[in-house]
Amino acid sequence: MHPDPRPGQLDVDVRFLLANERTLLAWLRTALALLAGGVALAQLAAGRVLLTAVGTGLLVLGGAAAVTGYRRYRAAGRAIRAGTLPAPGHGTALLTAGVVAVAVVLVAAVALGPLASH
Repeated sequence: MHPDPRPGQLDVDVRFLLANERTLLAWLRTALALLAGGVALAQLAAGRVLLTAVGTGLLVLGGAAAVTGYRRYRAAGRAIRAGTLPAPGHGTALLTAGVVAVAVVLVAAVALGPLASH
């Protein structure tokens, strides 16, 4: 049990704040992986329009993951300091849907083979 906080101070467990920072770092690692995959795919697409589009989509998804992670970090930080739970948000569902969509398009591109060029 924590002692009563002094007036004007919050009784916030620092472990929650540190866990929130680690979660932000996980979002940023995911964003960097998506960005790296997007750059690699766009560079290696060799004129294949569909693969170039998927690479660009990965770049957009990576940027969205970084922004979403930061917004979740800020919302969770405010909630922790207020002693409440953060709102659930839709970021993880949207990111998952984006990754699944990219996977479907990549499977189609591989299945189409030469048809996916130019």
